[in-house]
Amino acid sequence: MSGPRLGFFTRVLDDAPPAERYRLALEQIRTAEAAGFDAVAVAQHHLDGGEGGLPSPLVLLAHVAAVTARVRLTTGVITLALEDPVRVAEDAAVLDHLSGGRVELGLASGGSPGAFAALGLDFADRHAVFTAKLDRLEAALRGEPVACGRALYPPAGTLTDRLWIGTFSEPWAVEAGRRGHGLMLSRTQPRPAGEPDLGLGALQERLVDAYLEHLPAGVEPRISVARTVVVTDDERRATELAESGLRKVAPLVERTTGRPAVGLSTAELVAATDSHVGSPATVLAGLRADPAVARATHLSFQVHSVDPPHPEVLRSVELLAGEVAPALGWRPAALVTA
Repeated sequence: MSGPRLGFFTRVLDDAPPAERYRLALEQIRTAEAAGFDAVAVAQHHLDGGEGGLPSPLVLLAHVAAVTARVRLTTGVITLALEDPVRVAEDAAVLDHLSGGRVELGLASGGSPGAFAALGLDFADRHAVFTAKLDRLEAALRGEPVACGRALYPPAGTLTDRLWIGTFSEPWAVEAGRRGHGLMLSRTQPRPAGEPDLGLGALQERLVDAYLEHLPAGVEPRISVARTVVVTDDERRATELAESGLRKVAPLVERTTGRPAVGLSTAELVAATDSHVGSPATVLAGLRADPAVARATHLSFQVHSVDPPHPEVLRSVELLAGEVAPALGWRPAALVTA
């Protein structure tokens, strides 16, 4: 395999009103394309502007398609259990035609009990609902009749070959492999009971192994590994950004490791949140030590939960493309003028 593909991921969380958040995300995306990134990704969150600023990822990606020329357009992820699968298939197919076949459709069952309750659904049923809706979406994308003998229009073409499953769990890693889809791994995730000190990369290697074991013969593996990465020109500024951003999300440490965050130093907080913050050399050393990163076909970098100011997001994108990713085996696409 050649080097991994490089993606810029945004949760659309800049400290600004919604319209400004979207404008800044678009500028960051265009900067990533100009730097040679292969893909961009946006998250979906319902009714929670503090966790994610975008309930409608395909709407934003349609605008991204109009102002970019080359980058893949990724949903990371659509919470399919909360959506009508036929409507998702229709919207994704339209976007794929508009963008010249650039859509990468990431899907997951969802992790927000509040969003399920707000939409009148039972969070406990999410996996069964997701399975049923995924079956229906796949059938629609394949061109099978969805109702009254009618099939999807416009047809989805090869979009069925560009589905991804985002998961924390081994059973869904197995299912992603069995169905021949890509596997999306998160920037952080809860540790198993009894293993609070297990490294994120080691934990996710288990999911990669399960995925590959069940991938049909002849199907090319697609493994996307996301990481929180903020690259700065100097370590002092990295420490300032990490302290300012990560201290706000210290409770995440307790959710992922089961240990209190009170009293952690900045460096300990960076490690506990599975973040990589620092100069190019510091970030590169951390990523090289991550066994899941080494097995990725796609690397997806985001700045959340550090969430630095917009100019420093742009600088991080430049440093990633110029100094960090090439050392991990990535080769830039033909540069596009923003």
